[in-house]
Amino acid sequence: MTTHWDSLPGEMQKRLYQELVNQVKPRPPVLRNAGAAFAVGGLISVLGQLIQNFFLARGLTLLDAGAATAATLVFLAALSTGLGLYDELARFAGAGAIVPITGFANSMVAPAMEYRTEGLVLGVGARLFTVAGPVLVFGIFTAWAVALLYHFLLRP
Repeated sequence: MTTHWDSLPGEMQKRLYQELVNQVKPRPPVLRNAGAAFAVGGLISVLGQLIQNFFLARGLTLLDAGAATAATLVFLAALSTGLGLYDELARFAGAGAIVPITGFANSMVAPAMEYRTEGLVLGVGARLFTVAGPVLVFGIFTAWAVALLYHFLLRP
């Protein structure tokens, strides 16, 4: 059916346009994406548990082993981002690679790697905290505000 587009009422134009868009837009592989996110997120968690068990076996307390595990995972994610591996993993796994603490490390290092050609200070150093800086500032401020509220309002 051939009609002149301008002769159609506005609502009909919108509906026909939406039908055309629905016909040509790609359908994301939702099950594959969810499976990849689940598998990679689970593997990162298993790796974290193995690292924590390693530290526990070396005599660290549970609290110290947890901190050492988080630091190790952040280091490994930062290293793999620097080597260009973590971005590929994130493209494949989506939220499975971005949501764990390793995703935070990746979000810190990735902008710095983009600007490494500008030098260590103006490139890497200036861009290292583009994402992490606001997170740290708001996290520290929120912790400070909650501590003040607790101190003045809820403290027995």
